[in-house]
Amino acid sequence: MSVRLRFALVCAGIAFVLGALVVAAVFLVVRQSLEYRNGLTTPTVINVPHGVGIWRGDYTYEVARDRVLQVRVIYQRDTLANVRTYGAIAVLAATGAAFGLGWRGAGWVLRPIQSVTQTARRVAQSHDLADRIEYQGPKDELKELADIFDTMLGRLARSFDGQRRFVANASHELRTPLTINRTLVDVAVRRPDATDDVKRLGESLLLVNARHERLIDGLLALTEGEQAVLDRQPFDLMDVAEHVLDQAAEEAAQREVTMHRLLDSAPTAGEAVLVERLVQNLVENAIRHNHPKGEVWVTTRQRAERVELVVANTGLQVPPYEIETIFEPFRRLHGDRLRSDRGSGLGLSIVRVITEAHDGVVTARPREEGGLTITVELPVDGSAT
Repeated sequence: MSVRLRFALVCAGIAFVLGALVVAAVFLVVRQSLEYRNGLTTPTVINVPHGVGIWRGDYTYEVARDRVLQVRVIYQRDTLANVRTYGAIAVLAATGAAFGLGWRGAGWVLRPIQSVTQTARRVAQSHDLADRIEYQGPKDELKELADIFDTMLGRLARSFDGQRRFVANASHELRTPLTINRTLVDVAVRRPDATDDVKRLGESLLLVNARHERLIDGLLALTEGEQAVLDRQPFDLMDVAEHVLDQAAEEAAQREVTMHRLLDSAPTAGEAVLVERLVQNLVENAIRHNHPKGEVWVTTRQRAERVELVVANTGLQVPPYEIETIFEPFRRLHGDRLRSDRGSGLGLSIVRVITEAHDGVVTARPREEGGLTITVELPVDGSAT
């Protein structure tokens, strides 16, 4: 129940209670006024025209008195019935009028709150923290709330921008020494006089260096994916999936994983490079978190106002309680934190932020036979229909 409806119902309830009390008070006053009165209905003498008086005790006096009592009873009954009927109608009318006025008044009072809600919704959907309410009304509680909300958005924007700049700068700064390390180790390993121990040590160092480079690339992609996609260009998700699968064919063959393509046209809009990274992460995860002779199914399709990318793979059984955590950074299934060949633990986190930046939804569910089925839903491109 909305605040506006509750306010209107409160106004209607107050009007109903007050109206009922007023009608009850009028009813009691009228009934008291029409009660039997000894001096009025039983006088000593009844004066009639032509100066003739009827005294108490006469037969005619009793007839007249009984008639007066009859008239009083009928008049009292009809009057009280009218008070109840017209009073109830008036109370119901006042209640309806109070509900309508309360509804209109609540709409007028809550209009700035609706502006706050719309701004918060735009920020949540667009990830653009530069938007503000900028309420120009009188200095009251609502303006104070709007100003506090604007201040909070400003602080969040500065905080997120600082965090993104820090991650981006740190990643770029770390990339250079890692590149130098890779070059030096590679040169040392390829020297003619390098011993077998030096070569084994160099290969281990190159694996560690490669893992750190993937970690930095993942952090950069995560930072870029958290930004709103403002310049949306149309493209077909099927083409992106085909390109990624062609690139992953060699790795799948090395790991003895069979790839199945079920690709239909899926027009959408956004940043194609980011979506390619999304598909690449899902396909790489499906291949690397698999077993020899395993299988991977990649499907693209359009359903009503959404397009879907579904990546399913065989592999180890995934407990349902781990599904909620696999999209968190640096989380790996089955507690595998030592296998550098399976990535840095940022793959699905990047998938989630890129999906959300495109106003999409990503879900995962375990397969009964083992492995995962991950579904990404993106808005369909209306210009392609």
